[in-house]
Amino acid sequence: MHGTESSPRSAPADAIPFAFEPGGFLLVLSGPSGAGKGTLVDHLVASRRDCVFSISATTRPRRPGEVDGVQYEFVSREEFERRRSAGLFLEWAEVHDHLYATPARFVDDGVRAGKIVVLDVDVQGGASVRRARTDAVSAFIYPPSIDALRQRLLTRNTDAPDVVELRLRNAPGELAQWREYDYLVMNDDLGLAVARLEAIVDAERARVKRLRPAR
Repeated sequence: MHGTESSPRSAPADAIPFAFEPGGFLLVLSGPSGAGKGTLVDHLVASRRDCVFSISATTRPRRPGEVDGVQYEFVSREEFERRRSAGLFLEWAEVHDHLYATPARFVDDGVRAGKIVVLDVDVQGGASVRRARTDAVSAFIYPPSIDALRQRLLTRNTDAPDVVELRLRNAPGELAQWREYDYLVMNDDLGLAVARLEAIVDAERARVKRLRPAR
């Protein structure tokens, strides 16, 4: 009829999805030593069944209380270099005189299965992952102050005093990298920081590009 707007053509009812399955993605958490990355990862993985922690391989010595295959996979430098040469790592870096790497297969399998694969890496590792996986979501964990970093490093009592000082000397340069990340999580209060991180995960889970109609 003239003078009226035509209604948009309706899609068949059976073509309209009413349930969606979110796709998986890689979540990269970085920050200086003592920023609280590990604690946030523990809370996130414990509270969400859709999150899995990607265990990195490292040549650094095991700290008291650490278990091989839980916090890290502890390997010799020779074994690390063998795996690196075989192309088994998504990224690798040398930090504080020790080698660290992310196994590629675990990440790829988890994302394909619809999981959020969480990496806890230093800023060097974060940069490497972002170059290798442009689809990764990255968040920088920011401490309230250098003094807070020092206190946390001393309180956890896992490193020799000279190692603590080395980490603190490197911290300003690491903190300067926060602009390279998608999100910043200020870890001044653990409860609030966990809530901020979960909000990021929820927002990324709802991105249209990752959604597919449920079968």
